[in-house]
Order: sequence, then structure tokens, then C-alpha cells
Amino acid sequence: MKKLLMGLGAILVALVAIVLVRTAVYSPTAQSPAGATQTPRSFDPQFDAQQIAGNLSRAIQFQTVSSELQEAETQAQFEQFLDWLAATYPQVHSALEVEQLGIQPEQPYTRLFTWTGSDPSLQPVMFSAHYDVVPVIPGTEDEWQHPPYNGTVDDTHIWGRGALDDKSAAIALMEAATQMLAEGFQPRRTLYIALTNDEEIGGPSGTAAVVKKFKNENVQLAWTLDEGSFVLRGFVPGVDRDVASINVAEKGFLTLDLVARGEGGHSSMPPRETAVDTLASALMKLQASPIAGGLEGLSAEMFDAIAPYMSFEKRMLFANRWLFGGLIDRALSANQGTAAMLHTTVAPTMLRASVKENVLPIEAVATINFRLHPRDTEQTIVDYLNATIDDPRVTVQFRDSRAPSRVSSTGHAGYHGIEEATHSTHNHVITAPGLTVAGTDSRRYQAVADDNYRFNPMVVTRDDIKGFHGTNERITIDNMVKAARFYSHLMETTGNP
Repeated sequence: MKKLLMGLGAILVALVAIVLVRTAVYSPTAQSPAGATQTPRSFDPQFDAQQIAGNLSRAIQFQTVSSELQEAETQAQFEQFLDWLAATYPQVHSALEVEQLGIQPEQPYTRLFTWTGSDPSLQPVMFSAHYDVVPVIPGTEDEWQHPPYNGTVDDTHIWGRGALDDKSAAIALMEAATQMLAEGFQPRRTLYIALTNDEEIGGPSGTAAVVKKFKNENVQLAWTLDEGSFVLRGFVPGVDRDVASINVAEKGFLTLDLVARGEGGHSSMPPRETAVDTLASALMKLQASPIAGGLEGLSAEMFDAIAPYMSFEKRMLFANRWLFGGLIDRALSANQGTAAMLHTTVAPTMLRASVKENVLPIEAVATINFRLHPRDTEQTIVDYLNATIDDPRVTVQFRDSRAPSRVSSTGHAGYHGIEEATHSTHNHVITAPGLTVAGTDSRRYQAVADDNYRFNPMVVTRDDIKGFHGTNERITIDNMVKAARFYSHLMETTGNP
């Protein structure tokens, strides 16, 4: 027994030593500006904060709601915005080739700018942003601190629909291009700038027209940069520094109906279990058995970049995932934001049953939206539903789907260029690859580009995020200046590699 205890003690000591050593060597990589070399810049564009704020304010005042594009009044708003854009940024519209694009010829509301490079052997690159917005939620108008289409500018912020999603990026791109032209910048590599008009409805006309043009002309882009994530402040527990999540993939989506059948009749004489009961039971089973996931692949890459900056005890967990993997997965799954990174999410969004309050329904239907992790497919989700619910009275019916994107490289020049521009713009920031949990124009761009990156160079907090498709959307003036600097830096280093 004594030898056994001594042996167990030795094993424990060895285990502790391994854990401590692995934690000690699990240190941050050299990320600029604290160590990595910055590419010397030949251009130093200067940006006027109040001018940029004023231009974004004016852009917000055009109610470019793409879901209402069938209305003549809304079409007029798009046309007026584009007229204003041309008048506000005349250098960009005169020095660059400008194309008016749209699959629907009567709505050519997307603009593609071509900044022709001097070296055609260099593969082109595209910067993209969308200027369409979602509508204000009816009944919430009085909840806005400032009217949603006023574009109010106070001492620190610009307020209104589109301030973050995504007119800020469109205006920052125009500001950057204007100042680079003023300094005489001429790229060796051809650069494209796409300002699309229908991202919020899936890009069926404007974004699709950009892709169609490139396909017809046999243009294969090296990479694209579009929206997707931000410089995140206060999102990662245990990390005091800002985290720039440069997203290299996005989730797909799948929408299915669960249909439960039961006996109809009068509500005064209900059976022991109705179709609604059966459906509720199925939904509870899904709630109790979430789709399997975990810290692997892209999610693991992200936390490998972030975790070395955590406190010692948290670093110890991530440095020894072979031992603490289950504990980490449970902790991350308990957080709404990080949970979506680990697995396919399940969200019942619509319910319908009886046509009248005193009629028992023959069918009860739940519509469920899944955001597909790159590891999952439509078939794996259907298999999961059938196995988890395990009830022949409940059937699965397909509504709509889109596959997850491919995962772009973190080792190519595009990713490294975005990293460098981020470090040049933001102090003490951690850069990490990430996964976009919603949809972007990049899902279409992957057909004509080797890599697709999803990142806006603005700092956001948890309070800021509430404005996305919600109330009190806003962005800081400082963010707009830094975004213009970021894009100008990236235009220079990408255009003249």
C-alpha cells in the first residue's frame, strides 16, 4: 500500500509539473506593435474628424432600407444617397472607374470602383461594405435617444440606423480613398471597392451583380475584406486588452419546420395529449440536448491567440486542454457569445397551431432556425433532430438553407496585412481569427476570391452591439477616424506589396 501511495504521489507531482511547465511556455506570440515589424509607410493621410462625422451623419439621413426597395419612395432614397456620394467624394468618382451594377437593371444601386494597378501580374483585392440598412422596429421609435434617421452628432458619437451596420465602413472607405488620391497614391495591384445595396436581404441583385461581373471577366481576387466582426472590448472574460476578431469564415443557416400531429376537435373535450403538447415536448428535448460542439478547429485557433493574455489560472486551463477540455467547453457554452462559436445553434422562432381559440389543432408547427457551424451539414442536423426527438408523430420539413462558408487562410498575405493595419491603428490589441455567426456579402464573394476576411476596424462594446438591428445604433467619432486610417494603411500595403 505504501508503494502504491508513493507511486500515486509521484504521478501527481509529475502531472502538476507538466501542467505548470505547459502553462509557463503558453505565452503570447510577438504581435505588433510590441515586437513585430511594421511596414514603413510612404503616405501619411490626414483625416478631419468633424468632416468624417458630418459625412456619416448625412449618409444616415438617407433611409436606404433594402427590404422596402419595391417602394418608389425607398428607391428615391437610394438614388439620392448615390447622388450625394458622388458629390461628396468627387475625386474617387473621377479618378477610379465607377460601375453601376444590379441584376435587376432598373435598380443599379451597387457601386463598384476600380483602382487600376500598374502591374497586371498582381492578383487584385477588393474592399467591400454595404450601405443598405434594416428598418427600425415598429413601435420602438420613441426608445431611440436620437431619432434613427437624424444622424445626430454629439461630442463623441454619431447616432442612427447604419452607424455600425454598415454605412460607417462605406464612408471610411471613401474617406481613405479620397485622402490617398490627394497624396498621389497609385497602386501596383488593382484594388476594387464595392459599396453594395442589398446585403440585408441576402445580396440577390447588387452583390450578385459584382460576382457575376468578375466571373464574366475571369477575375479571381486574392482576397476580399468585408464586414463580420470588430475590435471587441470587454467581450472575452479575463482579457483586459481589446481583441480584433478577424473572421475567416461564417456560419451557414438552415430553417426547418417541426410538424406535430394530433387529434382535432373541440377544446372543451381535449385528449390527454394534443398536437401542441407533442410539439412542446419535442422542443424541450432539443433544449435539453444541444448539438454537440467544442473547442476545436477555428474556435481553438481563436482562443489559442487570446488565452495567452489571460490570468495565470485561465492560461493554465487553455494550455492544458488535454486535461481541462471538458471544463473549458462547459464554461464557454454557458456564455451566449462564445457558445455560438463552438457549435451549431438552435433557435425556435415561429409557432403556429389552431385557427381559433376553441379548436384543437390537427397540426402544430414550430419553425426553427439553425446557424450551421462549418463542421455540420443539413443532413447531420436532420439526423440530430430525428434522434433527439424520437417521436413518429413529429416530422421534419425543409424550408431554406445555406451552407457554411469555407475557412480562409490565416497564413496568407491578406490576413497578415489586415493584422498589421489593425496594430498600426489600435494600441495593445490582440488579433485572432474568428467565426462570423451571421451572414455577410462574403458568402457570395467566395466564388470569385481565394480568401474572404470579415472585419470592421472599429472598437465596439457590449452596449454598442445592442444597436445592431436594434435601438440606439451609434459609433464614436474616434472610431471613424481610426477606420479611415486603417483602410488607407491597408490600401497602401496591399496596393504596393
